[in-house]
Amino acid sequence: MSEEEFTTRPTTVPISRPASKDGGLHHSLNEAHGMNPPISADDQWLSLHEAASLLGVHPGTVRIWSDKGLLPVYRTQGGHRRYKHNEVLLWASTSRGNQAIDPVSVMKAAVHNIRLQITEGHLEAEGWYQMLDEDARIQYRQSAHSLFQGLLNYVSSEGEDGASEAHSIGYEYASRAHRYGLSNVDAARAFLFFRDVLLQSVIQVYQEANVPSGKAWGEILHKVNAFTDMILLHLLETYEAMEHGEQKGENKD
Repeated sequence: MSEEEFTTRPTTVPISRPASKDGGLHHSLNEAHGMNPPISADDQWLSLHEAASLLGVHPGTVRIWSDKGLLPVYRTQGGHRRYKHNEVLLWASTSRGNQAIDPVSVMKAAVHNIRLQITEGHLEAEGWYQMLDEDARIQYRQSAHSLFQGLLNYVSSEGEDGASEAHSIGYEYASRAHRYGLSNVDAARAFLFFRDVLLQSVIQVYQEANVPSGKAWGEILHKVNAFTDMILLHLLETYEAMEHGEQKGENKD
């Protein structure tokens, strides 16, 4: 992966990514602590020795991997190396010939990053969002959680009960759009906005962990697409049923 391809900005901390003198890719932790959300166990910072212990190698080996740009590494203001727990695990899963990354670990890391991606600035540019009052906007921002949690459950259960979970989420998005006067097209646009945020976050997790594209990416993206496609279909079916129900009521009057 080229350095240019590996410049997606992390969402957990506002960091820059200057290239090291020897060609490795490093990240600065300057001004990070004041804006961090609570760090989960999967997203904790590791020292050089802790990362080496997790990988089962000598610290010097981790240092070499870092300097070559193979293993994602961050720098403190004092110049010390720091590693993200979840990135080390994801990197280890593929760098040692095992392409079957645990999808649940990926989703947990992605969901942890999503909160800061759903910003008011991004949403304000959406036409459907501009038509909503403040109460409706709050409802939509909060509804994103059900999508992300539903997908995490779907991945964790290997697809069991996926149809019922997708139906429930699709109904939620359809009924909310119908209640606030959005068209079926705008209802779909609203859902696709949050779906795309989720996809971008998943891809970002892989990029930040320096995971090469291939089977590992294909597996999780297939699961995301399969689940969100079911939701979108249920959303459109539910919205259409609500519209027909209103029309029948008007005809009786």
